[in-house]
Parts: sequence; structure tokens; C-alpha cells
Amino acid sequence: MSSKIFKSPLPYIALILANLIWGANFVVAKVTLQEFPPMSLAFLRFALASLFLAPFFYAYTKKGSPRQVKIDKQDLPKLIAIGVFIVTLNITFFFEGIRRTTVVDSAILLMIGPILSVLAGWWFLKEKIFLINLGGVLLGFIGALVIIGLPALLTGTIPSEMLLGNILVTLATVSWVIGAIISKGMLKKYPSMIVTAIAFLVGTLTFLIPAGLEYLKNPAWPFGITMLGLLGLVYMTLLSSISAYFLFEWGLAKTSVGMADLFQYIEPFIATFLAVTILEEKLSPSFLIGAVLIGIGVFLGTLAKESHHRHHKSHRT
Repeated sequence: MSSKIFKSPLPYIALILANLIWGANFVVAKVTLQEFPPMSLAFLRFALASLFLAPFFYAYTKKGSPRQVKIDKQDLPKLIAIGVFIVTLNITFFFEGIRRTTVVDSAILLMIGPILSVLAGWWFLKEKIFLINLGGVLLGFIGALVIIGLPALLTGTIPSEMLLGNILVTLATVSWVIGAIISKGMLKKYPSMIVTAIAFLVGTLTFLIPAGLEYLKNPAWPFGITMLGLLGLVYMTLLSSISAYFLFEWGLAKTSVGMADLFQYIEPFIATFLAVTILEEKLSPSFLIGAVLIGIGVFLGTLAKESHHRHHKSHRT
């Protein structure tokens, strides 16, 4: 692999940059949510992202285009469902969760996504699974329970708000997995750009009413937005939703799913490093134990299951 990196480094640099952007996005989201109401931030983010993706969507669906893609009406319910689970529910749970818990907990809990994807593929899609994968899934679940705070809950030492936040972040991962399972068939039929653009549009439309209600509840909130908040919105839209997506897709096309998978651990490492250095979050012994268990669980649970990593990154929001 090292010889390939030296001969053609740009795809690997693109993959690294994508994961760096996604890793920093945890801290950016945490800080930006201090100024924006959650549903309003989600609406603005995906409305702007949809506008940026619109020209690419048009290029794919335009009549007479060399790569024209025709969307079958019978596929619309599934495409809409992907948007509901991967954007609407995923982002709602994530924003509400990260407001209540720490960045370090959130970053690690979202890592169980590929594990849940493998398990769901086994249950619902009858995909082949190996004993080592089941062992990894078990380790991942134990690690998740440790980080969510089950041991601390039993001893009464975890704040209820933080426990709720960890549960919400876990639900964000679950909703993403459901969407990923639905998207599996659609990605065989349509380019990931089409699926992502529709998902972003669905997210925009579903966030509109909740954002409007937040405004009616507090019409003065836009006047409290600082330059830091605006930069956070720009980062989450242009870098996390758009740039990182294109960087990853391009890097993946030039390498392989297996190669791209090697860089996945950059994301939680960056998120944890920035959370500790910028937000001054602390790493508890239970967090370290849970993180190690999840890390090993992800590696073993997704061994020989590269397709599940493809879903994880292609629909990163």
C-alpha cells in the first residue's frame, strides 16, 4: 500500500482531508448549536447544501445528457424514506443529543454504525456473517453501553441530561443504519449523487416546519448569531456536507473501499483531540474502556464486510 501512496498520493490525501473535516464537524456542531436553534440550523444547513447540489442533480437528470438518469416513480417512496432516516431523524437525534452530552462520547458512539449495519444486513438482507463478525458486534455493543453510561446509571453517578444525550446520539446511529439498509438497493440503481441530493432535499422540507415553529417561539434568535455561528454554518454546509462528500467519493473512486476504510479512525481521533484541546472535555476511564471495545468491535465486526463502510461514508451528513 505504501508504494501506491507514494506513486499516487492525491486520492489518499483526499480521503484524509474528508475524515479530518468530518472529525472537526463534531466540535463545530457543538459550538454552533449554542447560537442556533437545532431545527433552524438543520434547515439552513441542508437548504444551502441542496442549492449547491442542484446543478449536479440537474446534470444527471437533464434530458439528452450523456449520463442521464431517469428516476422511476415507484422508487420515490424509498428515496424519500432514505432522506427521512439518514437526514431528518439522524440529524435531529444527533443535534439534540450532542447538545446534552460530550463530543467525545458522540464521536465514539457514532462509530457503531458499521457494526449495526452488518447486523441489520444479516437479519434483514440475509447477508453472510462470520463468527468473528458476531464477536465484534458483541464487543461493540458492550463498549456502547459503557459509554452511554449504563454502569454509571446503575450506581447513580451519571447526570440524566448526559444519559439522554448519549441515548439520542445512539438513536441517530440507528436511524442512519435503517436508511443505509434502504439505500442499498437504490445505490445499485442510481449514482450516490442522486440519492444524496434527494436525501438533502427531503431533509430541507421536513426541517422547514420545525424551524418555523422555533422562529415563532423566539423571533429574536437570528439577532444573536455572531460571526462564529455563521462560520459554523458555513463549515457544516460547504465543508462537511459538500466538500468532504466529493473528496471521499473521488478518493474512493481512485482507490478502493478497503483502502478508504483504513482512514475511518482519523475521524473519532480528531473529534476527541479537538474536544479535549478546544472544549476542555475530559476522558474518563469508562470512556477509554468503551472506546477501545468499540474500536476493536468495529474492526472485527466489519472484517470482510467492506460494503458496509461504503454505506457509512457515502451518506455522511
